[in-house]
Amino acid sequence: MSVDVISPPVVDSRYEPLRVMVVDDSVVIRGLISRWIEAEPDMAVAASLRTGLDAVNQIERINPDVAILDIEMPELDGISALPQLLAKKRNLIIIMASTLTRRNAEISFKAMSLGAADYIPKPESTREISAADIFKHDLLQKIRHLGAKVRRLKSATTPSIVPSPAAREAAPSFRSVTSIAAQAQLVKRPFSATMPRALLIGSSTGGPQALMTLVAEIGAVIDKVPVLITQHMPPTFTTILAEHLARASKRPAREGVDGELVKAGQIYLAPGGKHMRAVKQGANIAIALDDGPPVNFCKPAVDPLFTSAIDVWHGAILAVVLTGMGSDGMRGGKDIVAAGGNVIAQDEASSVVWGMPGAAANAGICSAILPLNQIGSKVVRLFSGDRS
Repeated sequence: MSVDVISPPVVDSRYEPLRVMVVDDSVVIRGLISRWIEAEPDMAVAASLRTGLDAVNQIERINPDVAILDIEMPELDGISALPQLLAKKRNLIIIMASTLTRRNAEISFKAMSLGAADYIPKPESTREISAADIFKHDLLQKIRHLGAKVRRLKSATTPSIVPSPAAREAAPSFRSVTSIAAQAQLVKRPFSATMPRALLIGSSTGGPQALMTLVAEIGAVIDKVPVLITQHMPPTFTTILAEHLARASKRPAREGVDGELVKAGQIYLAPGGKHMRAVKQGANIAIALDDGPPVNFCKPAVDPLFTSAIDVWHGAILAVVLTGMGSDGMRGGKDIVAAGGNVIAQDEASSVVWGMPGAAANAGICSAILPLNQIGSKVVRLFSGDRS
C-alpha cells in the first residue's frame, strides 16, 4: 500500500512545540512513537510512561498538551485513566490508541463519549513498513491538528499577526481571532432548484459524534431517500459505528455490501478498508466496494463516493461535509456542484477540526456553512422542498 509524499509542516515560530505524553505499556511502541514525535519541529515528548496510573500521578508535573493513551495497560487501563486525567487537566487532548479488536473499538467509542478527542488504531505489527508509515502519518496529523487548539504562545512578546497562508495550510485547524468573521464572508452559492434524491455525508476526526447527532435529527429524510456515509475509520470500528448510527437514528444502518441494492429508509456506511461507491445496476442503484489505493491518505475516502453519485443521481444530490482533517470531499463536492447538486459544510466553531469542511467552504462550493446543531433541520427542510 503506497503512502503519498507530503511536504514538511510549516512551523509558526511564535508557538512552543506541542508537549506530548506517550502512555503505553509496550516499550517498543513508546520508543517508536517518541522517536517520531521528537523528529517533528513542532512537537516534543513531554514524558514516556508505562501505565495509566503513572500518567494520572504525574500529569500535573508533566503538564502535557496532548496524551497518546493506550487502552490495555497494567495497574490502570486507558479507559479508567481517561476521566482522571481530564479531571486534573480539563483541556488535555487525549488520543486513544488500540489494536483493531471489537472490544477495543467499543472502548474507543466509549472513550470519545467520556471526553477523548479521537482514537487511532495501532497496527498488529509495526514491522510492516506500509502499516507503520500509515500509522505514523495518521498519528502525527492527529497530534498536530487536534493540538492546534491548545498551542501555547512563547513567553517572548511578539506582534499579534494573522498567520501566513502557508501556516494556515499546514495547520488548517488553527483559529485566528479573525477566522469567525472571515468565515462569515465566504462566498455561498444559491441552493439548486433540483430536489435531491440522495443524501451523502463525509466525515473524519470528530465525525462519529457529529454523525450520531445528525442522523438522530433527519429520520424523515432517511425514510424518503437513501443515505450514504463515508467516515474515515478502520475495519471493525465501522461495524460498531453502524450499530451506533442505527440506535441514534432508529433506522436500519449497516456497512455497505458489494452489489446490494440501495433503497430509501436505509443508512449505508462505507466499511473500513474499502472505498464505497454508488453505481447503476440496470434500473436499480447498487453499492460497489473496491480495494484500490488510499485517496487523500484515506480508505475509505469521501471523494470516490461523492463523485460516483453523479452518474447515478446526476444533480439531485445533497452532500454534507462534517468535521475532519485534510480536504477529502472537496474535489467530489466540486463535481457534485458542477452537476447541479448542493453542498453543506459544518462550521468551524462546532468542528473538532475544520479541515474537510473548511476546504469545501474555502473552495466556494457550499450553499450553507452551519453549526452542527443546525444542519439536521436544514437538511430536513431541503428535502421538503425549501430552497432558501
